[in-house]
Amino acid sequence: MRAESSAAEHLGVDKSKKLLVRIAALRAADSLLVFWPPHSGPERCHELKEGIFSFDLNEPYRLLFRPVGVDPMGGRTGERAQWSSISQVELVGIENVPG
Repeated sequence: MRAESSAAEHLGVDKSKKLLVRIAALRAADSLLVFWPPHSGPERCHELKEGIFSFDLNEPYRLLFRPVGVDPMGGRTGERAQWSSISQVELVGIENVPG
């Protein structure tokens, strides 16, 4: 509960709930392939820039993360192979996207 109350204190109740749902989705996934567009679902997961991915939270906020412990391309070619090779991520932060 500590993480939940801390998130709610810093982000507000709605954003913190969405954040915890997104983190749970990341933990449950075998790889980022389950979020590969066009199958990204409500997370709207996408590669923001090389090596940094994002999940939508509440507009205009998004959760940023990057692959850990693997070369994202892993010697493979193609976007599907890249997403499939990513099984661990590191949270980078939450960004307010200017509209």
